[in-house]
Amino acid sequence: MGNRLYYGDNLDILQRYVKDESVDLVYLDPPFNSNATYNVLFAEQDGSRAAAQIKAFGDTWQWDQSAAAAYESVVEDGGRVSEALMAFRTFLGESNMLAYLSMMAPRLIELRRVLKATGSIYLHCDPTASHYLKMLMDAVFCPTNFLNEVIWKRTSAHGNATRKLGVVHDTILLYGKSEQFIWNQSYTPYAQAYIAEHFVHLDRDGRRFRRADLRNPGVRPNLRYDYVASNGRLYKPHSNGWAVCIEVMRELDREGRLFFPAKENGRLRKKLYLDESPGVPLTDAWDDLPPIHASAQERLGYPTQKPEALLERIIQSSSNEGDVILDPFCGCGTAVAAAQKLNRRWIGIDITHLAITLIKHRLHDAFGEAAAYKVIGEPVSLSDARALADQDPYQFQWWTLGLVGARPTDQKKGADRGIDGRLYFHDDQTGKTKHIIFQVKAGSVTAAHVRDLRGVIEREGAAIGVLLTMHKMTSPMRAEGASAGFYDSNQWGKFPRIQMYTVEELLNGATVKYPPTRANVTFKKAPKGQAEVAPPTLF
Repeated sequence: MGNRLYYGDNLDILQRYVKDESVDLVYLDPPFNSNATYNVLFAEQDGSRAAAQIKAFGDTWQWDQSAAAAYESVVEDGGRVSEALMAFRTFLGESNMLAYLSMMAPRLIELRRVLKATGSIYLHCDPTASHYLKMLMDAVFCPTNFLNEVIWKRTSAHGNATRKLGVVHDTILLYGKSEQFIWNQSYTPYAQAYIAEHFVHLDRDGRRFRRADLRNPGVRPNLRYDYVASNGRLYKPHSNGWAVCIEVMRELDREGRLFFPAKENGRLRKKLYLDESPGVPLTDAWDDLPPIHASAQERLGYPTQKPEALLERIIQSSSNEGDVILDPFCGCGTAVAAAQKLNRRWIGIDITHLAITLIKHRLHDAFGEAAAYKVIGEPVSLSDARALADQDPYQFQWWTLGLVGARPTDQKKGADRGIDGRLYFHDDQTGKTKHIIFQVKAGSVTAAHVRDLRGVIEREGAAIGVLLTMHKMTSPMRAEGASAGFYDSNQWGKFPRIQMYTVEELLNGATVKYPPTRANVTFKKAPKGQAEVAPPTLF
């Protein structure tokens, strides 16, 4: 079994596809309405609404029939998690926060099941819900398996916090599944002020070093011996004894790593060179990983995108090469990309086809053919596509646009004005960006739809318009499309101004005709990623 990218509800995917104790590290950044006001967030709901359609990048959880069902399912199973949810309901009422915790509880239970005994889980959240999530994590993983609450400074100071302190950090809760969790000590570089204060000595070859005590700290065997050094002086141990045995002391002396005091009765010390020092052991306050600024090379335009350096630190600290990394809310795939770069195997899950499309583009741009994986849950046949169109029109629209490399329009901004997606390209030396507009139709289509598309092309000043449909085009539709003429690219020739493709044709390999794909700038390219060694064997 190789790397896997799943489309679907992560609870269903975990239950159906991920085996017990098969994952070494879980990272999750579950969506949450962190911009909601306190009063709205905790407002009572009547519980009568059906679950709202999940939209791309949507992060609002509501107390509705779906949340109530999740709550009842966990509570009826009994145990500590059941008790925690009932206490939350008493305190929070039937609020959106309770909905969030009710939806998270069964997912955390499943994540504990799939973790190996040596595994760890990092739950990324913000101060709005971190205290509730910690209590829920205590119930699922046991308080004794809590390791750290990491504070990550995700942004610089805000100027809009007028009546409270500016919020500039996220919280990452770290739990092990057992006491045998994997841990690789990480370090951060010394501050220049620390170097200037402590690494004040220069060796004969110019190497900077500081002096370190050779006194036994009291936890090692009591090594008591007199030592005659290479300078001919006799050095006596501290009352606790030496920190090293006499063989190691002689080796340090031969290598010139002993610091001899100027005073005859001074203490013998060891040289610690700056260029051999790993740095400061990593703490639970991370302010050295800059956020993704608007101009950052790795920025892909995903609202909740996290920097790769953050995920690389997490993966390197709590896993080894060849281990399996799981992100059940993988969004634009930062954890997946970091795992690929660091030679780990990975499982990514997301509930939107737009996210899956972004991840596929990201992996291709960063790793090319080296990123071997399988996508599960996407339609692979016409009957699959019909089922998706009937079940979830928005997801069908995003999936269809993904087949041609187009980006969906932002549905949050109001009516789509006849545009479901766009694709951008450059085809001349001026650098002017040209665009193609897309319409996706799951139902029946007529020549009137083609005429409407032609009008949208003219209104928007688009180079090309494309109609993607479930049903075959009629002769009047093709005639109407042909009457629109051609887009003339001086360098690349002429392309039909209106193009029409069925989903069946796209599944069989049909592609939109426009200047070469290397000119497509629709999705910002991820920076090239290079695995540090040969990719691991897939599981």
